[in-house]
Amino acid sequence: MVASILAIYWLQPSTPIRHLDFWLPTVCMALTILTWILTRPKDNSDVRSNLTTGLVIATVILLIGLTRYLGPVCCLTPTRPPALYQIALAVVLITLFVILANRIAPGKVGWIYGCTILIVGLFAALKYDPLTILMSMALRALNSQAVELASAFDIRWLGFSYVAFRLIHTLCDRLSGRLPDLTLKDFTIYVIFFPTFSAGPIDRVQRFIQDLHRPFQLSTDTALNGGKRIFLGIFSKYVLADGLALFALNSNNSSQVNSMGWLWVMTYAFALRIFFDFSGYTDIAIGMGHLLGIQLPENFEHPYLKQNLTLFWNSWHMTLAQWFRAYFFNPLTRALRSDSHNIPMPLIIFAGQLSTFILIGLWHGISWNYAIWGAWHGLGLFLHNRWSDLLRSRVPNLESRPRLKQLVGLGGTLLTFHYVTLGWVWFALSTPAQSWNTFLKLFGMA
Repeated sequence: MVASILAIYWLQPSTPIRHLDFWLPTVCMALTILTWILTRPKDNSDVRSNLTTGLVIATVILLIGLTRYLGPVCCLTPTRPPALYQIALAVVLITLFVILANRIAPGKVGWIYGCTILIVGLFAALKYDPLTILMSMALRALNSQAVELASAFDIRWLGFSYVAFRLIHTLCDRLSGRLPDLTLKDFTIYVIFFPTFSAGPIDRVQRFIQDLHRPFQLSTDTALNGGKRIFLGIFSKYVLADGLALFALNSNNSSQVNSMGWLWVMTYAFALRIFFDFSGYTDIAIGMGHLLGIQLPENFEHPYLKQNLTLFWNSWHMTLAQWFRAYFFNPLTRALRSDSHNIPMPLIIFAGQLSTFILIGLWHGISWNYAIWGAWHGLGLFLHNRWSDLLRSRVPNLESRPRLKQLVGLGGTLLTFHYVTLGWVWFALSTPAQSWNTFLKLFGMA
């Protein structure tokens, strides 16, 4: 737990706003403790352990603040922490709020919904540039800094997206009665576990706690497996992905290249780059988990080799897709299937898939391009769903015709790969107009 707390302060990038690289991890810790308070059982009896954990967290935060006085070895955070009295005051205020919440809030539905709305609101503000700029202006004013210099890049909260998923997951599972009894120490380790803090994978607390409590002794095989996975991740991310980034599609080169052939090369390069970048980080996280006795869930399973879009999304960023399926798609479709609505099943599937993937797109950033990228995949999944149902009763059994089955599989893989690759155009570029112009160039129409 202490290692994870130190890591989130150390990894947090510097910002133009004074001391924000210290306060953002501190707010992350406060939200973690608040969520634990709201989700813990009322009859939780492990009081001494939880108080000790709270004291350790407060002490570590104060010690991080004290590094501002260590002269040449300062600091753990990218910039000098705020004055110690400010940190002490913040710790006292957080403690008082936690005590208040502990007395009146545990298990109360209204507080749980309120906390969920707060987390979603913070997430939206960080992903929508106009709101981020307003936040930056307010923080600059509090710090007596130039408000007119406010920018959306002023607030870079490392790991908050994944922290938000874990917190909302536990809040939802508390409402449904699926959340196990967790100590503050266990819950804190789960939320800010440093290998997965910045980019996942998104683990379930029920599975994570089982590994955390399982006796573990690092063996030679475990160390070798973890080391191999870390090496593979480093090679994928820092050699393959960074190499491809030199000529992959982006907002700058898309408008400068008019050759249809080179534009296709750049688009393929982006598709491979985003895979090696993200899967490489996942490999590093899983390898580090091995060395710590935590078997993190897989996030990628050869997604570009899948024969249809459904299989692709069952093997690309799997933990994200599973999260949205469990906490948005399934509840939405169950509600729409109720007898009072009488909505046709194809329309329910269309609404569920389209809205789910638009939300996945907006999770990356609230912009038209991300929304269109999400709609691209939502519509593609719906069309595949309808096409599969149509062909299921009309196409002969391919098991008895292996060559035809192989050809159909190869054709499906090529079609799926190119559909996904063309979808990355919306993801890689910044405006719909630029993306549409790139589409026209790719097909020799501009």
